[in-house]
Amino acid sequence: MKCFIVMGLLLSASLAQANPALLKDYEQQARQANPAFAGFAAERGKALYFRESSASGKPMQCATCHSSDPRQPGKTPAFRPIEPLAPAVTPTRFTDSKKVEKWFRRNCDDVLKRECTAQEKGDFISWIVTVK
Repeated sequence: MKCFIVMGLLLSASLAQANPALLKDYEQQARQANPAFAGFAAERGKALYFRESSASGKPMQCATCHSSDPRQPGKTPAFRPIEPLAPAVTPTRFTDSKKVEKWFRRNCDDVLKRECTAQEKGDFISWIVTVK
C-alpha cells in the first residue's frame, strides 16, 4: 500500500511541472533574440501576470480572467469557467507545447495586443510552476 502512495505522490509531483522541452525551446528563442539573455526569472513572470494593459481600450491583465490567485478557477469575459492556471492544481497545464503556444498567442494578444516574447513566456512558466 505504501508503495502505491509513494508512486502516486511522485507521479503527481512530476505532472505538476512544465514540459522541460518547452522551456528549452523558449530559452533557445530568447538567446536568438537577445545574445545577452541571462536566463528566466520567476519575478518577471509574476510581474507579467499582474501587468495591467489598456491596449484593448479597458484595463486588463492575465488575472482579469485567471483570477488574482492562479490556484483558483477563473472566468472568461463570457463567464465560461477556466480551470486553475497553476500546475500544482491543474497538473496538465504547460505540458502540451501546442496548447501552450495556442493560449499564449490568444491571451497575449487579448491582454497586450501583441505576441509575448520567448523570454516573457519562459519567465511566466518559471513563475507559475512555483505557485503551490
